[in-house]
Amino acid sequence: MPRVFIPSSLRRHTGGVTSLDLEGTTIRELVDRLEERLPGLKDRLCEGNRLKPGLAVAVDSRISDLGLMQSVGPNSEVHFVASVGGGC
Repeated sequence: MPRVFIPSSLRRHTGGVTSLDLEGTTIRELVDRLEERLPGLKDRLCEGNRLKPGLAVAVDSRISDLGLMQSVGPNSEVHFVASVGGGC
């Protein structure tokens, strides 16, 4: 099962849970499983049918442009991270 790591900024809403092994083949499915296990977390990760602005998802160390539609493998590691912006 994919392992989903909870961002440190959201751990106060998880009772200290730092990661969970969840069934799913897309980020959307994993977010739905997170919501079942940790009610209220989906609203902190998503806005409508998208990840919240300023939030990105990394699957197996690669930042995804696909957001909730990103596929995950059975042994994937998933991290929700703050988007980095900037430039000149």
